Amino acid sequence: MAILLRAYPLIPVRAKPSFALVFHSILKPRFPRSISRRRTVFSVSASSIPPPTSSPPPPSGETLVQSSKPPVLIKETLDWVSRTAFCGELSDNDVGKRVRLGGWVALHRVHGGLTFLNLRDHTGIVQVTTLPDEFPDAHSTINDLRLEYVIAVEGLVRPRPSESVNKKMKTGYIEVAVEHVQVLNAVKSKLPFLITTGEDAKDSSKEEIRLRFRCLDLRRQQMNFNIMLRHKVVKFMRRYLEDVHGFVEIETPILSRSTPEGARDYLVPSRVQPGTFYALPQSPQLFKQMLMVSGFDKYYQIARCFRDEDLRADRQPEFTQLDMELAFTPLEDMLKLNEDLIRKVFLEIKGVHLPNPFPRLTYAEAMSRYGSDRPDTRFDLELNDVSDIFLDSPFRVFSDTLTSGGIIKVLCVPAGAKKYSNTALKKGDLYNEAIKSGAKGLPFLKVLNDGEIEGIPALVSSLFPSKKEQLLKRCSVGAGDLILFAVGHQASVNKTLDRLRLFIAQELGLVDNSRHSILWVTDFPMFEWNESEQRLEALHHPFTAPNPEDMEDLSSARALAYDMVYNGVEIGGGSLRIFKREVQQKVLEIVGISSEEAEAKFGYLLEALDMGAPPHGGIAYGLDRLVMLLAGANSIRDVIAFPKTTTAQCALTRAPSEVDPQQLKDLSFHTN
Repeated sequence: MAILLRAYPLIPVRAKPSFALVFHSILKPRFPRSISRRRTVFSVSASSIPPPTSSPPPPSGETLVQSSKPPVLIKETLDWVSRTAFCGELSDNDVGKRVRLGGWVALHRVHGGLTFLNLRDHTGIVQVTTLPDEFPDAHSTINDLRLEYVIAVEGLVRPRPSESVNKKMKTGYIEVAVEHVQVLNAVKSKLPFLITTGEDAKDSSKEEIRLRFRCLDLRRQQMNFNIMLRHKVVKFMRRYLEDVHGFVEIETPILSRSTPEGARDYLVPSRVQPGTFYALPQSPQLFKQMLMVSGFDKYYQIARCFRDEDLRADRQPEFTQLDMELAFTPLEDMLKLNEDLIRKVFLEIKGVHLPNPFPRLTYAEAMSRYGSDRPDTRFDLELNDVSDIFLDSPFRVFSDTLTSGGIIKVLCVPAGAKKYSNTALKKGDLYNEAIKSGAKGLPFLKVLNDGEIEGIPALVSSLFPSKKEQLLKRCSVGAGDLILFAVGHQASVNKTLDRLRLFIAQELGLVDNSRHSILWVTDFPMFEWNESEQRLEALHHPFTAPNPEDMEDLSSARALAYDMVYNGVEIGGGSLRIFKREVQQKVLEIVGISSEEAEAKFGYLLEALDMGAPPHGGIAYGLDRLVMLLAGANSIRDVIAFPKTTTAQCALTRAPSEVDPQQLKDLSFHTN
């Protein structure tokens, strides 16, 4: 007996029940054999249900406080307890049934001499209450529980008293009167944050703490919802592609070789081939093209991809794509299939009806009207090119810009003259946004009530009456409106006005968050100029097919490429592919890859194109980003189970980490 007492530290002794009963409850190895170990639910007659005792009124906002009481004692054994029901699935139909539940203590409170707790599992929560007179052992054990203890309980489902019904809970009309309690695992250290179950509770934990203790974070209701939503999206995509369109899921290699896709590769040294490296795939691009050559008509994969690039809210070093490739599929058929897929995803997951067909903008239209190739069209602010109005302007800033090949564009803000003071426009938030975009300043004009204009004096004086009238008409502005200017090279002008457009829309509440704006952007340029390297580079990737109408001058050709944009975020992008070797070699030459280098890097692809490659094309969706938007989350880290931080580290496992010197030696790396 003395040995047992040392092995199980004593808990405070209560007047009722006796110490003998408490000690018996602690050492009790298993539940009584009142429920078969098969997964069945037994019911009893209504007359055998204990009458409801008074429950506390449901709290409107549950505040959880960690208990300072000593932990409940448990045996140092491992027990696997079967369940006959799940917490969140119990309902009025289960009243009178005896159930065994397992889960975590989500809420613990004492009211009127009775103890109540919320028990949580993967399906939701249910209230558990005790009967101190009928089952003192269970009552005593529950009294000493703490938040997040793992327990199993056995009892009867019964209706809550009318005054204790909680309509905010799915199970708020019933509770479980517990007869037996088994503590399966205790919490032996202080929790870094509370795993609240209140639907209206606000998350105040810092993200770095949540990522460090991710297993706790994933227990939270919102995180559980996000991960389950991700599962539903992937499950629906698989079923739709396979069952409706006959796609085949094929895995492609993770260890491959480096390809030029716009970002740095993650490299893996080879032990077997010293001095050589694998590259983790930025996408399965070349492998899926070779699958088309192999005769697989419709391929897809939930693919893991890796890019060593600077991170932000919607980027991770490792991410997931829905990757697709189809043979013998013209452009219009490709777009229609993908519209049908995304339309059904939104209907199935959110109950949202997207338009049929999706609206389209060419790349040139999108850049001209919105300054972005992923425009948010939930609000109307559009850009106007006014270069022609200032061709002979005495305002030197504008005229010199035009002489050097630049442009002048404006963003007109309705009622903006009243919203933004001259001081704010010269050194306030709006001005700072322009500077952050790379602009050197923010020229502006305000339209006054009498139709006159005010702003930068030199600009105002340079506008002769005819030019002023032409400008106001072009911008469709009236009294109280604001005109913001951006001058310079086309790319920098669009960048500045795109940033200002989004900032102003958020600040003035112009975004209609109830709208679901989805569209295609098409006819991208094949190439863009890399100023730092003084060469052309592929805007998408060098395997994109050029528009047949532009074959005579590939350097200025449009690409058969398409991006899907939802609420100003690119969720997918793809293209028809080059399927003839001679065209592929010409494109590689334009981006500065010689025939020798092409053979060394892409010889296997060029060889495949010479062996009967069919016309083909494809698309890839950023699955993390798509789920983030469907979930209404602010970061893709909230829809990935174990994400990296903005410094590309895993807060949970502390990766990347140093490795054993012997491992480096095995890889032929020399250390000091």
